[in-house]
Amino acid sequence: MANRLINAALPIMNYENGVRERPRLWGGFRGVGAWLTAAGLAAALLLGAGWRTPAQAAPSGDGYDPTPRLAILSAFHPELENLREQAEISEVRVIHGRSHYVGRLAGHRVVLVLSGVSMVNATLTAQALLDHFAIREIVVSGIAGGVNPDLKIGDVTVPAEWGQYQEQLFARASAGGWDTGDWPTDFQHYGMMYPQSVGVTRVGGTADALERRFWFPVDAASLRVVEGLTNSLKLSRGTGEGKNLAAMPRVVAGGRGVSGPTFVDNAAYREWVWHTFHADALDMETAAVATVAYVNRVPFIAFRSLSDLAGGGAKDEISIFFGLAAENSATVVLSYLRALDESQLPPRP
Repeated sequence: MANRLINAALPIMNYENGVRERPRLWGGFRGVGAWLTAAGLAAALLLGAGWRTPAQAAPSGDGYDPTPRLAILSAFHPELENLREQAEISEVRVIHGRSHYVGRLAGHRVVLVLSGVSMVNATLTAQALLDHFAIREIVVSGIAGGVNPDLKIGDVTVPAEWGQYQEQLFARASAGGWDTGDWPTDFQHYGMMYPQSVGVTRVGGTADALERRFWFPVDAASLRVVEGLTNSLKLSRGTGEGKNLAAMPRVVAGGRGVSGPTFVDNAAYREWVWHTFHADALDMETAAVATVAYVNRVPFIAFRSLSDLAGGGAKDEISIFFGLAAENSATVVLSYLRALDESQLPPRP
């Protein structure tokens, strides 16, 4: 029932690479009112269609829950719905205006939360999780735009590392092209835009000592668990509305993913991302979560199913395959959770 309601609501909305909350007329802001109405309708439909949610959510204040849990984070409602409907939710805690669903899923104590779209929202939500719960690992589930030309819509990517590819220097124009001054030029540029690493501090490190990094790793032991599942999972290839993929989707463990604050629907830019970073997928949240996890020394892993090809495929393919991709991501996450032995995870510092 819930899936039918979501599918009915999806055509009203337009989704972005990674997780989508933009209206169809986003460029002119004319669709914002319609988008807000649709988002509210979708939330109401979901809450009334079988999500196991307590009658009321109570603010948690500044309290800290010492119970070890896994955190499941998605950016948009339909991405998390496939997991929430499988969970036994015992409590809802509101932290910084976001509902955190506490319960059990696939044999683990969990807290599930929607971050909202964007690097900023993902950063805030991930850090709030760590500030209020004893999180053993952060697991991201959702959709993404495909970059690797060997991958197809419906495939689930589980990259080994993530980078913030739109941390950039906008170079000064010069007679010879672009003047980058003293800024590093470690990556191929796209016009005036030169990708940069970020400086981060770490829990347990020297105060205010910045470490420059571009790539942030997922937990190696968790990735090995996924590698053991890749040949045994059956993913969906049909939307339920007569739209079927030509090839059976597959799980791809390893490789790279990139995240940034922009929605990408441009074939030339997609090609540059592939040649520059060799990324399998791009989205708008995951690298931010990876950075928070790295800073806090908390294990992290992300599952992103391809809903579109970031401008390299047909127009509006995301609106057709969003639900299929979200379902495939959730399928792999559930299989991962069932196979995960939490004792393999390092203790939180």
